[in-house]
Amino acid sequence: MRLALYQPDIPPNVGTMLRLCACLRVPVDIIEPCGFPFSDKRLKRAGLDYLDAAEMTRHVTFDAFLETIAGRRLVLMSTRGDIVHHAFRFTPSDVVMMGREQSGVPDTVHARADARLRVPMASGLRSLNIAVTAGIAITEALRQIAGFPGEAGEAHEPRPVERRSA
Repeated sequence: MRLALYQPDIPPNVGTMLRLCACLRVPVDIIEPCGFPFSDKRLKRAGLDYLDAAEMTRHVTFDAFLETIAGRRLVLMSTRGDIVHHAFRFTPSDVVMMGREQSGVPDTVHARADARLRVPMASGLRSLNIAVTAGIAITEALRQIAGFPGEAGEAHEPRPVERRSA
């Protein structure tokens, strides 16, 4: 299970999602360009000291990202999703993708996704915060695959890793 962030543009949201993924031992893929410098203080403030425990790979393009996930399903969270997240059957190799906070993903990325999911919510409201949506999706996926840390005897030591793909 992985979480992918497509060209994120709000540092506190990214920091929150990195913190979430550090705590749940879910690797994160960040597809650049980001809408902010990665050294942004707001990113660090939201991620607190959890950023060092996050396993993160930064990709210079969407195509570079796709090369690294060959053979995995790309599961896009979208307000335009045709399946509610809890009705979808996740697998351990799925990559859950979040779009840009302001604009989602381009139609080409939307079309490339193997599944497009949405979180059901009250009518008349536009969307949830992206970090909240990521938390809902990732915890449902981990619940389905019994993938929470400690469920399969996983060690709890931090795994600080940052990679870059070309």
